[in-house]
Amino acid sequence: MKNNFTCIIIDDEPKAIELLSDLIKEMYNNIEIIAAYTSWKTAIDPLRENNFDILFLDISMPQKNGLDILTLVPELKCEIIFVTAYSEFALNAFKFSAAGYLLKPVKELDLTKTIDKAITRITYKRLAEQNVNGITSLPKNKIGIPNKKGLDYVSIEDILYFEATKRYTKIVKKDTEFLSSLSIGRFKVMVKDYLFYQVHRSFIVNLNCICRYESIGAIIMSNGKEIPVSKNMKDDFSKIFETASRIQDTMEPGETM
Repeated sequence: MKNNFTCIIIDDEPKAIELLSDLIKEMYNNIEIIAAYTSWKTAIDPLRENNFDILFLDISMPQKNGLDILTLVPELKCEIIFVTAYSEFALNAFKFSAAGYLLKPVKELDLTKTIDKAITRITYKRLAEQNVNGITSLPKNKIGIPNKKGLDYVSIEDILYFEATKRYTKIVKKDTEFLSSLSIGRFKVMVKDYLFYQVHRSFIVNLNCICRYESIGAIIMSNGKEIPVSKNMKDDFSKIFETASRIQDTMEPGETM
């Protein structure tokens, strides 16, 4: 699966195109800006060709605004990011399932969060297409975690726990840790077939990496991290941990769930 992405920009202000282009080039070496247009007339045919991944689209433009343009090309498959000076179009804009709505002047942090979200969506689409075509995307003992350049393939057994932190999820491995823009809820779904359990709204732990359970309502992971167990999860956690331990004892060496 390719990890590079293409985009086009539509904005009636050349200076705005220049500023946005510079930001994208500075922060993403895997995104190619293949074209930029200052009017709907010159942009409409390239839009219909539908051969790019991300569309950066201004809304307030002469003759036909950005929303008008999208109604002319309903078959668009790309991720749409609106970039505009006006907040009042936001509600209508998200009817097009946009990846983001950025206000000018564009802030770097807002831009990266929105692009990362678009890349995550594109990556999952590509994986889905591979599966439809009969291509096995991942070995059974690995999960794919989207990043700015594509996917990190991480072995399940190397993950100690997931921790929700603000809008991100921290993935803590045996030897390192990193952040993902995916929610902890998304990771809960991804690891549902493995020996993981959500002991707290902010923590999903690898049951094989727990060293000790303390009666105060906490567990100690193999890296020494103390993780709280929610009061309403204590009983279920104890039962699930006992069951998981019995299952693990019956498995052959090297076998994974």
